[in-house]
Amino acid sequence: MAAPLLFNPQTYDPQGFDAETSRLLRATVDWFEARGKRRLIEDYRTRAWLADFLAFSAKEGLFATFLTPEAAAGDNPDKRWDTARIAALNEIFGFYGLDYWYAWQVTVLGLGPVWQSDNADARARAAQLLDQGEVFAFGLSEKSHGADIYNTDMLLTPEGDGFRATGSKYYIGNGNAAGLVSVFGRRTDVEGPDGYVFFAADSRHEAYHLVKNVVDSSKYVSEFRLEDYPVTAADVLHTGRAAFDAALNTVNVGKFNLCTASIGICEHAMYEAVTHASNRILYGRPVTAFPHVRRELTDAYVRLVGMKLFSDRAVDYFRTAGPDDRRYLLFNPMTKMKVTTEGEKVIDLMWDVIAAKGFEKDNYFAQAAIEIRGLPKLEGTVHVNLALILKFMKNHLLDPAPYEPVPTRRDAADDDFLFRQGPARGLGSVRFHDWRPAFDAYATLPNVARLREQADALCEFVKTAAPDEAQSRDLDLLLSVGQLFALVVHAQLILEQAKLTDLDADVLDELFAVLVRDFSAHAVELYGKDSATEAQQNWALGAVRRPAVDEDRSNRVWQQVEALSGTYEMAP
Repeated sequence: MAAPLLFNPQTYDPQGFDAETSRLLRATVDWFEARGKRRLIEDYRTRAWLADFLAFSAKEGLFATFLTPEAAAGDNPDKRWDTARIAALNEIFGFYGLDYWYAWQVTVLGLGPVWQSDNADARARAAQLLDQGEVFAFGLSEKSHGADIYNTDMLLTPEGDGFRATGSKYYIGNGNAAGLVSVFGRRTDVEGPDGYVFFAADSRHEAYHLVKNVVDSSKYVSEFRLEDYPVTAADVLHTGRAAFDAALNTVNVGKFNLCTASIGICEHAMYEAVTHASNRILYGRPVTAFPHVRRELTDAYVRLVGMKLFSDRAVDYFRTAGPDDRRYLLFNPMTKMKVTTEGEKVIDLMWDVIAAKGFEKDNYFAQAAIEIRGLPKLEGTVHVNLALILKFMKNHLLDPAPYEPVPTRRDAADDDFLFRQGPARGLGSVRFHDWRPAFDAYATLPNVARLREQADALCEFVKTAAPDEAQSRDLDLLLSVGQLFALVVHAQLILEQAKLTDLDADVLDELFAVLVRDFSAHAVELYGKDSATEAQQNWALGAVRRPAVDEDRSNRVWQQVEALSGTYEMAP
């Protein structure tokens, strides 16, 4: 049955991991549960800094164990960079509050340029700081340029064998407390990409000036300024084009974390929403007796299941990646763009049901409804990531390559390739395995078959009605095409994971009924675009399908949703 797919702290058993990973995951859950819901919400409302959480992490060696690659781990056999257990921890942090996840997430980003660096002293310093319980920060964004790494006003003036750095960074998480900040800048004496530099700074240095927290939150999203900050040779992480690649590859690593954080948020909110709706009497009947309420909660549930299936399968491709297998470069922006926007839909569906209850300050849902909005907007907007995945569309849909099947990857291995990804280019040459067998395995499910029809139609669109040269500059139209392609990729990995986990066929077909509706909606949106040609308009209307309706199937899935009522509530 699909219900056990949802994370439940009361029954959580991190099976499939080694003993120390399981202990740390369970200890993290127990720490949050012991603090209780009242403290969790009060800290969120009062924007308290996360000192007690970071003290717990330091005591347990949580960040150090999970975020130190084997190459820097010394003689500790439990330290490694393992995407599977990192994903599990993201989900837990999301479940209890995005503030905790954010301190961890920007530590991940801050470590990216360090672990990619050839600077052994800097790597050793980072490993030591992790052992001491320190957090890290990623100094890329600027107030005037955002995350546009082609432009930076952080200037490094040569001095001896190092530099003096002067400039500001904006929207930098953990900038108030980071033991090491990976800062991106450019030399004053070298023009173009060869002048880029990534260097390590310390937020406690007297030349490091903390300006403010730019958001009203426990997340310390800082503005800081360096004034003649001394950058020694030991502080330099990357120079030239390697610094540029380190920035992009770090985001490749870090953006994956957003999907599982959004899953955790939705899971906690779902327990509250279903429990409230099941016990709320309206016009003499439980709210859940109304057909539209059942539909909204069922849609929310299957969308959430789809988020988990896709993300779990994407982990396997991350862990199997290498110089000759870069499929993760598609599945990564998919997790960032698709899974996080699905999370928004899940919250909205439940909020329509619980209505005013979703505003109450004593519930987790109120903060979930706010925090779920941020994830699609971090590490690149939805638009940026949609534009990125379009680079893979033709090869993915029309030109598959042979690959050995990728197994479920929960083994205790170090994902070291993530820190030697190489130049961040050549996306158009990435090849993929054939997406059709995943659909063929479930051809007897009517809604899987209907989405397959729509996917085949998209292939014909690419062959016969793809945007021409002029339309290729119309991002508004291209983003609609990107949404259609994203649905095919989303469905493919869901089906692969469903097969590996023997997912309940009722839940899977109910989920694909939702995806068929989504594809049809995006096709209609494409039809209405100003620059859509007549051929594209005709294609769009021809791609619309109605999902296969099965009242018995829907009722069986609803029973799984209804069974969530009362199964988890955080202790006061």
